[in-house]
Amino acid sequence: MNTKWLYYAAAATTAIAGILHLVQAPNMLNFNVNGGILFLVGGAAQLFWVIPMIRRWGRVWYSVGIAGTLAFIAIWIITRMPGNPITGRGGMVSEMAIAVESMQFAFVGLTAAVLVIESRRRIDKQTASEAA
Repeated sequence: MNTKWLYYAAAATTAIAGILHLVQAPNMLNFNVNGGILFLVGGAAQLFWVIPMIRRWGRVWYSVGIAGTLAFIAIWIITRMPGNPITGRGGMVSEMAIAVESMQFAFVGLTAAVLVIESRRRIDKQTASEAA
C-alpha cells in the first residue's frame, strides 16, 4: 500500500497552519506582544515541521509534532473561555482561527495515522524476521 500521500498531506496541513499563524502575527504584535511572539514562533515551527514529515525523520519527530500542535490547540481553546488564566477574557472565533484549527486537527490526525502505519510495518518486519 502506497502511503506516501499521508506524509505529504500532513506536511501540507502544518504548512498551511504555519503560514496562517505568520499572517496573523503582525496584528497580534500590535494587540498583544506575547501573543504575537507565540504566533511568530509557532508559525515558524509549523513551517519547519514540513521537513520531518516529507523527509520521514521518524516516530520521535512525528510525536513531537503532534504534541506541539496539541499544545497550540489547547492554548486556543483555553483563550476562548471567559475568565481564562491567559488573557482573563473570552475570545472571539474568527474564520481565520477556524481555518488554522482545522489544519492543526488534520495534521494531528494524519500524523497519528502515519504513526499507526509505521508501527504496523515494524511489527510485520519483526514477525517476518522471526519466521525466517
